[in-house]
Amino acid sequence: MRIDLHTHSTASDGTDTPAELVLNAAAAGLDVMALTDHDTVGGHAEAIAALPEGLTLVTGAELSCRLDGVSLHMLAYLFDPAEPELARERELVRDDRVPRARGMVAKLQELGVPVTWEQVARIAGDGSVGRPHVASALVELGVVESVSDAFTPDWLADGGRAYIQKHELDPFEAIRLVKAAGGVTVFAHPRAVKRGEVVPEDAIARLAEAGLDGIEVDHMDHDAATRDRLRGTAADLGLLATGSSDYHGSRKTCVLGEYTTDPEIYGEITRRATGAFPVPGTGGHPRA
Repeated sequence: MRIDLHTHSTASDGTDTPAELVLNAAAAGLDVMALTDHDTVGGHAEAIAALPEGLTLVTGAELSCRLDGVSLHMLAYLFDPAEPELARERELVRDDRVPRARGMVAKLQELGVPVTWEQVARIAGDGSVGRPHVASALVELGVVESVSDAFTPDWLADGGRAYIQKHELDPFEAIRLVKAAGGVTVFAHPRAVKRGEVVPEDAIARLAEAGLDGIEVDHMDHDAATRDRLRGTAADLGLLATGSSDYHGSRKTCVLGEYTTDPEIYGEITRRATGAFPVPGTGGHPRA
């Protein structure tokens, strides 16, 4: 069984629509995939409607958090999307994305980059606008060669010349809210140092004490030594160790199923969740 628990669609900063994403996941040989767009569940309905037979969808979101001034992401799985307190916090984060992106455009213009808000809005489409959309604009303009190249101190990395902070959840509060909504929490790519500053590893222990369920171990931004160390951390703290592609379509180089989650870990996630259940595909799109 091949399980990928971290993907994005055009509902946030991916380039595949939710319908395209589930079909591509089936074509890639996945049995289970999670749709975890940034701070939104807006793509779930379309993904479920297009879900092909043989593929199971885990509904979720990637929540924007900040701890001691450092940004981090919390994957939330199988929570009740209608739970009002968590829904309100997701809305606050989403509402702050547009003024934040406009601010980054203004900073880039001050730096001499001919980017416009209209360009960024076109790239984002109906999705929840974020830094990757601004980064894609920089690629279009030839300022950088790739989206990843935009996430440096020169441009959009945390604390970079064009960076603007947005509203983000306290991760301890995020854990509480997701638990109250019947969901399961996994700290996404906790040692992705290429993206900028990361929280110290002792923070994982504090989050575990607060009810964190797992950490994303196998990820493209973790080298082999980091994955081994994180797997040991997970074992020491009694946390689930997951693996995922963090697929964004053509916006990033990772591919669906590049890293996967052990079926026993997936089973434990579904056993712990009470807010929602995985959705088995019954659509008319059989696997190639």
